[in-house]
Amino acid sequence: MSNNTSPFESLPGAVGSPPQHYGNPLGEQKLLASGAAVVDLGHRGIVAVSGPDRLSWLDSLTSQSIKGLQPGQSSETLQLDVNGRLEYAMRVVDDGETTWLLVDAAEAEGLLAWLSKMRFMLRVELADRSADFSTIGALGTSPVEPAVPHGVPLVWRDPWAAVAQGGHQYSTVAEHPGTAWTYSETLVDAAGLAAASTLPVAGTLALDALRIAAWRPRLATEGDERTIPHELDWLRSAVHLTKGCYRGQETVAKVHNLGHPPRRLVMLHLDGSDGVLPAPGDAVMLGDDSVGSITSSALHFELGPIALAVIKRTVEHDAVLDVLSDGIRIAAAQEVIVPRDAGAEANVPRLPRLGAVRR
Repeated sequence: MSNNTSPFESLPGAVGSPPQHYGNPLGEQKLLASGAAVVDLGHRGIVAVSGPDRLSWLDSLTSQSIKGLQPGQSSETLQLDVNGRLEYAMRVVDDGETTWLLVDAAEAEGLLAWLSKMRFMLRVELADRSADFSTIGALGTSPVEPAVPHGVPLVWRDPWAAVAQGGHQYSTVAEHPGTAWTYSETLVDAAGLAAASTLPVAGTLALDALRIAAWRPRLATEGDERTIPHELDWLRSAVHLTKGCYRGQETVAKVHNLGHPPRRLVMLHLDGSDGVLPAPGDAVMLGDDSVGSITSSALHFELGPIALAVIKRTVEHDAVLDVLSDGIRIAAAQEVIVPRDAGAEANVPRLPRLGAVRR
């Protein structure tokens, strides 16, 4: 279905495919943040895994513990290469018969091919269902009627709002902005897609702005060929540190327990006086030296121009940074997401447990 023209693209003011906005990006942000609008995510892909071994099989291949996932439960898991670098990020929901893996459309074919090579003799069946369903995003309680192919509504609820069991958060802020992130993605059939297009709408630019403000990483934007989960604080929702072996697990454990991620994610508050919004790939500068690059940027309806960037771990938290965009230097105030000392947890002194007896 995602290969066909969406009814959202025929709405008044629609710009882009899927629509980036409908003529009022800031107003659309407000609507989306209030839970009153929905977003067409026609650029998402859907891989379905069925069969009695599906959950234990996926659990053995990826970073999150999902073998006990119950019908209707949501999770998130990462597929890593042998060096622990990110290859696929999967949003996961199970309906009791099928596990649905939501990815970007460009990733669906590659993920399906890799999973097909890993089936061996297990009782699993794989299919690309991107042509059968579309994905609609929303915050708060989604007004969209979901597809229910096996009696369980296909709604993925983002686990980013809290540290998942077995996960770990590197951010040390008192109140993580992700706690207010009530995002969900709903799978709909053709009739559901048409019905969703009659609701108040927002474009993908509005969703990106709110995602950046929630410090929520996305593989398609924050990831590159070198990314490991620690750099993006993705152990928070997509990695179980004690579940057992999977490809890349050794790197995950080694960096978390003994080392430090070589880069770290930050949010930047940008000077908007020149009216220039940096683009992904623009250099983050410390004096005359490039220390990283912009991964996502947006004009937020409350915060103004903001961005996520991946920079060198060694950059001081109070460093005076600029972003170089089209020859213009834009002042950037750093908000620390992943601190410089993230990792090396095995060397962190532990306070004695309450009631413990010293020997």
